Amino acid sequence: MPEASAWNAARAREIIAEHALLEGPMLPILHALQEEFGHVSADAVPLVADALNLSRAEVHGVVSFYHDFRAHPCGSHVLKLCRGEACQSMGSEALAESALAKLGVGWHGTTRDGELTVEPVYCLGLCATSPSALLDGEPIGRLDEAKLAEAIEEVRGR
Repeated sequence: MPEASAWNAARAREIIAEHALLEGPMLPILHALQEEFGHVSADAVPLVADALNLSRAEVHGVVSFYHDFRAHPCGSHVLKLCRGEACQSMGSEALAESALAKLGVGWHGTTRDGELTVEPVYCLGLCATSPSALLDGEPIGRLDEAKLAEAIEEVRGR
């Protein structure tokens, strides 16, 4: 994953201005802010609201509705474990519980070394290969504990 920049209000205003004239600009702005800073800071919400003539509540509602937007910085790598019905039927809940316990984090948590953030996702569309996950955007199917541990070790360089 690309390294995120530290929060910078001036840069955030530039990003907002770059996207403000697009049709339906809120999602492109929020995606661009998250790409730049690794999350959508609470400090960004009033800037977006002012630029789009919306209330802060409306912007916050969009940020909090979509699971892909983060309110806090994430780790260097992001693991998204599928919790959809097909994956649940193939053991994803037990796999997730085991992975979270081994990593010492909860959902949306980041390991102490800042290397890995674990997030739930509700269907990746990889039902035929469930249980599945995305690790730094790369799909992994037919997961078991060993395969997941190997994938995590690989991205963490261990």
